[in-house]
Amino acid sequence: MQLGLGYLTLDRSSATLSTGERQRMQLARAVRNRTSGVLYVLDEPSIGLHPSNIIGLKQVMRDLVDDGNTVVLVDHDTEVLKEADWMIEMGPGAGAQGGTVIAEGTLEKIRTSPRSLIAPYLNGDAHIPAEKESRAELFRQGTLRLGIDAIHTVRPLDVEIPKGKLTVVSGVSGSGKTTLVLESLVPALQASLEGRELPSHVRFVEAEGIARVRLIDAAPIGINVRSTVATYANVHDELRRLFARTSKAKRQGIKAGDFSYNTGALRCPICDGVGEISLDVQFLPDVNVPCPSCRGSRYDRRAMEFPYINKDGISCTLPQLMAMDINRALPLCKDIKGVSHRLQVLQELGLGYLTLGEETPHLSGGEAQRLKLALEMGKTQSDTLFVFDEPTIGLHPQDVSVLLSVFRRLIEQGATIVVIEHDLDVLRHADYIIDMGPGGGADGGRIVAAGTVAEVARCEASVTAKFL
Repeated sequence: MQLGLGYLTLDRSSATLSTGERQRMQLARAVRNRTSGVLYVLDEPSIGLHPSNIIGLKQVMRDLVDDGNTVVLVDHDTEVLKEADWMIEMGPGAGAQGGTVIAEGTLEKIRTSPRSLIAPYLNGDAHIPAEKESRAELFRQGTLRLGIDAIHTVRPLDVEIPKGKLTVVSGVSGSGKTTLVLESLVPALQASLEGRELPSHVRFVEAEGIARVRLIDAAPIGINVRSTVATYANVHDELRRLFARTSKAKRQGIKAGDFSYNTGALRCPICDGVGEISLDVQFLPDVNVPCPSCRGSRYDRRAMEFPYINKDGISCTLPQLMAMDINRALPLCKDIKGVSHRLQVLQELGLGYLTLGEETPHLSGGEAQRLKLALEMGKTQSDTLFVFDEPTIGLHPQDVSVLLSVFRRLIEQGATIVVIEHDLDVLRHADYIIDMGPGGGADGGRIVAAGTVAEVARCEASVTAKFL
């Protein structure tokens, strides 16, 4: 109950638990066993936790330490970080720009470290000012309406969402946020737009002016290693055409299709353009290792014979470009209009450290989410509803600031955004909040408060209000 799992029934199948729930179950088990002298390593235990559950998490970690154990924690949540006896901050950037210890020591030392990037957030100096509108202004562009009957632990509800605004659905774990948004609003709108029958528990849905629903979730992108950042961001085809137009490629009759690492003549013949080979290790599972011929580049040595030279006289081949991260590739591609614009968007989304040849199935949930979002930037979105499921998972507070600016850009393009979220910075920047609860499971399933940040913060029945 301390860890916010009081809503789980005792006969709940463990296979149905989320990653965060499963992690907290393991944590509860560790505390119950009253171990001593054990090193516990926790990987982002704050994921999916409401601020009220963070209090219980901190107490449980303190109990483990008091029993004589050592706790090493990887996390971004500032409330969790403030509990640390000792902190190690990695950075300063991500990918090739990271990998060094930029600050280390007690909380007091980190707070005053000039090199620390987390210090302003620990000290409360880095909050972005939020623009606020009156309630009357909120619904001026229109209203999305949804009516549902009882389902799971959610009671019958009628919901209103302002069009063209950022709406955040909040509440403790198990309060019914996922049921309301992902199991009701999204499928109901999709069914309505496609002329199909609404889900059985949905009474009505009204969304005048909405023609598209985009769920930007953390599900992996692609199912095999042939899907890369370059192919997903639609820059690889443009690059293949570019290299086919180089003078030497023209002379030798090399076409854009030859630069494909799936079917092209220049793909590595040993690994067939995959970049790795699978070794059969007798009685053990197969082991994947980088291809000894192309060393992971996916291309045959012949592909290195066709360099592109930009207007600054800088030369590179396609295999070399695919091995670069976006930050390094951008200056090289600045003259290639279609490519540079797309790479610029990825950089603005905080993904500049990803290499163009990076396999998309291996990206983290947050990276996958932002890569999907990149394809939507720059378009008119007045007929689109974007739905995000906890987009701040795994994000540093600096990245949350980037995400909030992306939300604002989408709204300026006319989009309507609905976000399931616990992060207080996102909540503070919401135009409208729908707070579910008051508790989880049977104690939840109701809309406790709905309104602007100030209105929800004044609601005594809301658990979220205390933290706002």
